[in-house]
Amino acid sequence: METLIVTKASGQAPRVVEKPNPSGEILIGDSRKVLVEFPTGFFQTVVTSPPYWGLRDYGIEGQIGAENTVEHFLSDLVAVFREVRRTLRDDGTMWLNIGDSYTSGGRTWRDADKKNKGRAMTYRPDTPQGLKPKDLIGVPWRLALALQADGWYLRSDIIWHKPNCQPESVKDRPTRSHEYLFLFSKSEQYFYDHEAVKEPAADGKTRKNRRSVWQINTEGFPGNHFAVFPTELVRLCLLAGSRPGDLILDPFLGSGTVGQVCIEQVRRFVGIELSEEYAEMAKKRIEGAYPSFGLA
Repeated sequence: METLIVTKASGQAPRVVEKPNPSGEILIGDSRKVLVEFPTGFFQTVVTSPPYWGLRDYGIEGQIGAENTVEHFLSDLVAVFREVRRTLRDDGTMWLNIGDSYTSGGRTWRDADKKNKGRAMTYRPDTPQGLKPKDLIGVPWRLALALQADGWYLRSDIIWHKPNCQPESVKDRPTRSHEYLFLFSKSEQYFYDHEAVKEPAADGKTRKNRRSVWQINTEGFPGNHFAVFPTELVRLCLLAGSRPGDLILDPFLGSGTVGQVCIEQVRRFVGIELSEEYAEMAKKRIEGAYPSFGLA
């Protein structure tokens, strides 16, 4: 902590305050194995976006998201987040972004897209039992309810509306322009700073409690990571769920957005990433934005 002397006002004694310094650590490994090394009640807040099921092929053996069945995918994530819950403080929260997908309709692979080369896949999971070709799977709510059944408090479903969503060539359904962000807590009572995330009211002069639809543009990233968290989405989660100096966890760090925003908002963070390539990408991104910041 950095100690600062605040200039005294007239007739008052000087006030000494402590200003927290941001810090960060990136750990390379499978979060299912790495998290067991952390003590209980260690983190204040979790902000994360795990790999989506059947949508990306990261080319790593044992990767979450490449399971043969959606049930296996859900059980893998429940196991990860059970360990996350153990390492979370009793008054802590988890902000979980997860996207949906459609059944493959029997297709076993997918070619690259000119607008999105990351769409190329060498595998496609079979249509889940009980579903039909072209069915929307409902992965976000399947996961949310599975986590609720495993002990999490499901406190809010937030719609992340993406005004600049990626175009789709479909002609038999609307283009998807939203994803889900779920707010979970470890306990019935938890830290939530509603003042920090109030939004402007209709009169433009006052502020109101934040609503459950967040309009936030997607953001590009000059690396080759396929899915990038928008910084504004992460910022709101951090402001609502933590204080300056608190310790934040992202068990699926990816390109490092959570780490970068933690530094901007004077939080400490631990990021876990399975891919050495993406871990290095996140490190370069964060240190590029903050040249004087040294990552462990």
